[in-house]
Amino acid sequence: MSKVVSTGVTAATADLGFARLDLDRAARTGDPEVVFGAGKTPEQIAAALARLHEAHPGRAVLATRVGEEARALCRDRLPGADIDDAGRTVTLGTVPPPRGTVAVVCAGTSDLPVARECATTVAVFGAEPDLVVDVGVAGLHRLLAERDRIAAADAVVAIAGMEAALPTVLGGLCGKPLIAVPTSVGYGWHLEGLTAFLTMLNSCAPGVVTVNIDNGFGAGVAAARVARQSVAP
Repeated sequence: MSKVVSTGVTAATADLGFARLDLDRAARTGDPEVVFGAGKTPEQIAAALARLHEAHPGRAVLATRVGEEARALCRDRLPGADIDDAGRTVTLGTVPPPRGTVAVVCAGTSDLPVARECATTVAVFGAEPDLVVDVGVAGLHRLLAERDRIAAADAVVAIAGMEAALPTVLGGLCGKPLIAVPTSVGYGWHLEGLTAFLTMLNSCAPGVVTVNIDNGFGAGVAAARVARQSVAP
């Protein structure tokens, strides 16, 4: 059992003993709190997700960076949970009707874990993800073949490791809001994604903004909110 606490200054919280969940975040921001699974036990993740779902019965709640053991426990304890093993996410509840679209574009299949985390986040946060996979600039014809599809979206997330040229090229091909996500993918001394991060920060294409390394979740939240604002309620 959790205890709900509310004061005139702070929002209502659910005290689970190991965490105090923010139950009013959806009222303030439009989106419920998300469970960040890293560093939490499987039992803690399942309990937090179940409590958030109880507080928000009409829409989906999300846990990210959920390890294999915790995903197995969620399958057992949370009937109806949608579990993405590649993206390491667990979604519980009904995804809201989408408003706007987000093209989630990744350079290679090695970037798929980050891309799938991003796509799931986009859906939970109320936009329609369109996942475009394996269109890195080493084979530029693959990206150009998807140009119209990507440009039709209300926002674009470009995900790449190695030298991370994809966001710059996309920034020159379409004028939609573009969020770049560097990944910790590459040969040799790529510095766990720092090379890609610095490349994206120094993009010569205007309008490219960059989130932290492997942060598909953060990019998905931002892109979904942009897409939602692009469509009349």
